[in-house]
Amino acid sequence: MAEIKLALQEKYKKEKEEEKKEIENKTLDAQNITESEIDKLPQPTGWRLLVLPFVMPEKSKGGIIIAQESLDRARIAVQAGYVLRVGPLAYQDKEKFNTGPWCKEKEWVIFARYAGSRLQIEGGEIRILNDDEVLATVKDPEHILHAI
Repeated sequence: MAEIKLALQEKYKKEKEEEKKEIENKTLDAQNITESEIDKLPQPTGWRLLVLPFVMPEKSKGGIIIAQESLDRARIAVQAGYVLRVGPLAYQDKEKFNTGPWCKEKEWVIFARYAGSRLQIEGGEIRILNDDEVLATVKDPEHILHAI
């Protein structure tokens, strides 16, 4: 028996796949951000850090798709981020930071839920934190995720 092809259905699927790829390409993520994109972002002044918050994966490791409501809730409450830039005066106070800088560029950090200023940009959000708002560093933020 011959297979029936539905042209409109195939076109719709193709458009949806392209739309999904376009959204994924626009979403800023520590794994896909380039130096040219970082150059377009604000340069933190003084003792501030420019941090890209961790983006939750849309699928679990087992392949389960996480509900959009849960992803949105997790993005609001995110407390980990990737340090993109460090201001010129960050960690220069020798009395306060006598053991040296608490973090460097290209490291993952943990910060308080409402710390810093949130800036909405195309592809997501970035935060500008004070150097003393960093609570800890972590190798991979997925290791500290709690159940959604």
